[in-house]
Amino acid sequence: MTDYSLLLAQAEALTDGIAYREANLANLSALLYQSLENVNWAGFYALRDGQLVLGPFQGKPACVLLPLGKGVCAAAAREDRVQRVADVHAFAGHIACDSASLSEIVLPLHAKDGSVSWVLDIDSPVPDHFSEMDEEGLKELASFIERGLQDQWTK
Repeated sequence: MTDYSLLLAQAEALTDGIAYREANLANLSALLYQSLENVNWAGFYALRDGQLVLGPFQGKPACVLLPLGKGVCAAAAREDRVQRVADVHAFAGHIACDSASLSEIVLPLHAKDGSVSWVLDIDSPVPDHFSEMDEEGLKELASFIERGLQDQWTK
């Protein structure tokens, strides 16, 4: 079971005083990848030019561009809500960047104006891996990441 309060404290310590967005997102993706059990991909996609563009991540090589019309990440960005998917193969329009991924959770991250600007994507090779408790813990971490993206990580 993941201790999300410890994970948040580690995220805060890793990024404290660091203004470089990409460096912080890279370290946070590594932290998530190493800290969460049964995860095979953890990273970020930025909303740019009407599509999602791959950002810092840990795991196998990933799809670089994701259209907003299909996939779990696009649904999170388009609907502006967390997507917790127990079986990605049952998700209409799922984009399989890694065929080993069986479940996924994607959290939208917001710009200052409230619009979705990034998504945090975490995949697992275990079906129905992410629980409601995981979702709640990751929402707290996502709020922290949003504050960094909005105000502190300016370079």
